[in-house]
Amino acid sequence: MDPKGNHKAHAPAVFDRPLYEKYDVPGPRYTSYPTAPHFHAGVDAEAYAAAARRSNDDPVPRPLSLYVHIPFCHSLCYYCACNKIITRHREKAEIYLHYLERELALQAALFDRDRPLRQLHLGGGTPTFMDDRQLWRLMQAISRHFSLAPPREREFSIEIDPRAVGPGTMQVLGGLGFNRMSLGVQDFDPAVQAAVNRVQPAELVQGVIEQGRAAGMASLSLDLIYGLPHQSVATFDATLDEVLSIRPDRLSVYNYAHLPERVKAQRLIARETLPSPQGKLAILEHTVGRLTDAGYVAIGLDHFALPGSDLAQAMDNNTLQRNFQGYSTHAECDLVAVGATAIGNIGAHYSQNASHLRSYYALLDSGQIPVVRGCELGFDDRLRRAVIERLMCRTWVDAREIERLFGIHFSEYFEPELKALAPLEADGLLQRHSAGIRVLPTGRLLLRNIAMVFDRYLHQHAAQVRYSRTV
Repeated sequence: MDPKGNHKAHAPAVFDRPLYEKYDVPGPRYTSYPTAPHFHAGVDAEAYAAAARRSNDDPVPRPLSLYVHIPFCHSLCYYCACNKIITRHREKAEIYLHYLERELALQAALFDRDRPLRQLHLGGGTPTFMDDRQLWRLMQAISRHFSLAPPREREFSIEIDPRAVGPGTMQVLGGLGFNRMSLGVQDFDPAVQAAVNRVQPAELVQGVIEQGRAAGMASLSLDLIYGLPHQSVATFDATLDEVLSIRPDRLSVYNYAHLPERVKAQRLIARETLPSPQGKLAILEHTVGRLTDAGYVAIGLDHFALPGSDLAQAMDNNTLQRNFQGYSTHAECDLVAVGATAIGNIGAHYSQNASHLRSYYALLDSGQIPVVRGCELGFDDRLRRAVIERLMCRTWVDAREIERLFGIHFSEYFEPELKALAPLEADGLLQRHSAGIRVLPTGRLLLRNIAMVFDRYLHQHAAQVRYSRTV
């Protein structure tokens, strides 16, 4: 229910281009709060281990979600700002797997074995950089150290690069228990693919999807990016034709953030080949319209899902969460993260592993969990995280719920923030009332801007962090 007692409507965004141009400013994506730039070295492996052990003593210990970061890629996608290592040397995966096994053993020792592992996600990088034998070995290590939930309670997912899949890989993954696959399509147009150095014909992508579905991977998520070189409404419409013929359960539609001063690979993209800001908005508007007409439900900021999918159901029953993989189900889980640069979340504690392989390996060689930074959330952090997460995941905030959970008076505690929302309300982005805050259809694509009002760190350190633009 929303703050006024009405059932939540899966209302699509309403486009107002002059308004979006007004609010197109740099801002966080709120995959955490506080956001990763505010993690610090004061929260180290010892603090993380203490937080993990304490979580076992909760009145009802939370089940576990496991994220495994595999950083290797065979080739460089010019748009990509992720933490990755470009290499053709497969032996590096064998070394990395050895250290993953070490970390899995150290991490699992912190958690009671009666806490089931309900969610698993292999990301990167390119998880299928590992060959079939290595993927099997990784899953044996996970099942050896963690208590896997019964098959019907699991969501085991993996990011797939269609160009890095062997003839039997999808069958192996299905046999290992993976039931969801995520593929980075970005765009099917050949000119766009060539410009970003990710050439993967539609036939290749569709073939991998068919193999995965035949292997029992019933849930499919596809990633698209708008704002890439040579894109237009017409070219992206053709991509949408292909996508809708596949009919994935989930879709992520991301805004390409061109930050060549921060992401070296993006310097290989000629700025003059990028669509204008108005062109990007036109592509997004057309995409939202087509997906809505095709029956997809808007999920939070940038995701779409079929009405019967687990993601849509999670939004309906308020178990949707936002983390470093985007929107996800199983908000009831503590997130354990392994691998270089991986970020975990145990209760009110964020942790991040060493980013560089040399440091990651050295810490494990010394018998230490490779956490090097993080954040322990105080009362104000937890309160603001709850408000921001509800905005990003539900598009409404029930003031009475927040008051009950945190023992505050909402309108008094957030008096400056509620005043700061007045211009956004005047522009039709939201409604404020005694029961809380409700985002209107015009504000659906500006959730980041609304959440920014409640971000205490953003106002304290605004000039020190470079963020992508909100539209």
